Amino acid sequence: MNAPTNISAQTQNRKADHIRICLEEDVQCDQITNGLERYRFTHCCLPELNHDDIDLSTTFLGKHLGAPLLISSMTGGTEQAGIINQRLAQVAQHYKIAMGVGSQRVAVEKPEVADTFAVRKYAPDVLLFANLGAVQLNYKYGLDECLRVVDILEADALILHINPLQECIQSKGDTNFWGLLDKIYKLCSKLPVPVIAKEVGNGISAAIAQKLIAAGVAAIDVAGAGGTSWAKVESERAENPLQRRLGRTFADWGLPTAECITTIRAIAPNVPLIASGGLRHGLDVAAAIALGADIAGLAMPFLQAAATSETAVAELAEVLIAEITTVLFCTGNATLYQLKHSGSLQRIE
Repeated sequence: MNAPTNISAQTQNRKADHIRICLEEDVQCDQITNGLERYRFTHCCLPELNHDDIDLSTTFLGKHLGAPLLISSMTGGTEQAGIINQRLAQVAQHYKIAMGVGSQRVAVEKPEVADTFAVRKYAPDVLLFANLGAVQLNYKYGLDECLRVVDILEADALILHINPLQECIQSKGDTNFWGLLDKIYKLCSKLPVPVIAKEVGNGISAAIAQKLIAAGVAAIDVAGAGGTSWAKVESERAENPLQRRLGRTFADWGLPTAECITTIRAIAPNVPLIASGGLRHGLDVAAAIALGADIAGLAMPFLQAAATSETAVAELAEVLIAEITTVLFCTGNATLYQLKHSGSLQRIE
């Protein structure tokens, strides 16, 4: 009878650890980068544009966004996480940008913390993504649990995050990924909202993206390497030398974000595509869009701001929007569509 309580307590403690470690420790990739440094925009010194006329609006999964930004999935399940999510949601509402929450497994195991995820009241018009680990489909989770987390958030879509490396290093990680693709297919056919497949910082290859799309996934979030290393995060939480060693060995494992975008776009020209993984400013966002992504997600910069104040989150959003706008202006593009098709982003040989 005590097992579910123990499991939920472990999950909740893990959530608190993740926030603390990401904010206090160096858990960024050491050697691998997001790959965007290999590209450069061609500067246009005569843009023939009025800066005030630049339009960053777009649509994703049928919903209007004021800018091509996603506050990437981060947290929930603790008091601090609830405060962070509230601040993020209020800013997302103001700027009409998308937002995801962290894994809601803890809310399934411990319903009393569901309110730390329930941000719809702060963001009535925002594109919101619920979130569960895909591997939980092999651990007695199914349609009912997925519907529950969607309902908690009143979400527009469900993110299934896929994290085999993290589970390998995490204490008592869930490592049975056998037959998961078939379960994803069955879920996609029954869930009333779109399913988004997302990695957590090691990237999705074109070959796997193709399988996920064939299984019914509506969008892909590449979550490539080059930013926060969840191998390093779990190494900081290690309960023994083996886990610590694994985390350090695989700190730079994965596919760079830029590579994920270009290879997936080559085989799936129309799939809704989110770029995330090591994006740190609006120039990164613009480059990801120019490479073929539809919107771009940032986590660490928003987490750092939200841990400070709602004002800090709003200031970050303002900066990101200004940076993206500056790229469009200085490449002679008035819209994101024009930027994508302008050829203004060149690979540096």
